[in-house]
Amino acid sequence: MGQTITVTGMILAAYPYNDYDKRLVVLTKERGKITVFAKGARRQNSSLLAVCNSFVFGEFFVYEGRSSFNLMQAKVLNYFSELSADVEGACYGFYFCEVAEYYTREANDELPMLKLLYQSLRALGNAHIPDELVRYIYELKTLVLNGECPVEFDELELSDSARYTLSFIVASPPEKLYTFTVSEGVLGELRFVLHRWRDLYMEGKFKSLDILVEMS
Repeated sequence: MGQTITVTGMILAAYPYNDYDKRLVVLTKERGKITVFAKGARRQNSSLLAVCNSFVFGEFFVYEGRSSFNLMQAKVLNYFSELSADVEGACYGFYFCEVAEYYTREANDELPMLKLLYQSLRALGNAHIPDELVRYIYELKTLVLNGECPVEFDELELSDSARYTLSFIVASPPEKLYTFTVSEGVLGELRFVLHRWRDLYMEGKFKSLDILVEMS
């Protein structure tokens, strides 16, 4: 028999399902990435209407059946509403969620990736850190967490500042990642390295990244 459980996590994507329902992809600290169905969530009078959207972070009370989860209610801890007022920031946010959806799996320990995503979305709302820098930090740390990126930078033709920045990102926990900015020169070096590594190591195709490229 199924049971009602509580999971804490972030909605990575929300899709229409049937006439009035939604299918959610949620990254949780307890169960990894799960698919949750929210019945009636597209009705205007539904109590789930406001909580079934991308970027919503909170506690989700779900009924666990044999092959799926059904959302009963949710307690939102952060809507990241500042992203909805920033078209470019929202595109970065959607890209981060797409990357997280690509790399994470059900029943895996995805807490490090959840922490990284949460802190990265927070950083997009920080006017003192360029969104482009947030992107490169997120991409590099994602590759590191998934064991798909070299961590030795001595052979790269980079400035000492760029090497230090890359090493700092690799070694730091998510909570410490967005505590610095860099010069335009170093940002350009990061751009070169991360574009190259993304082409080498990231096999997924991300629609929101295509939009970001068109906007740049």
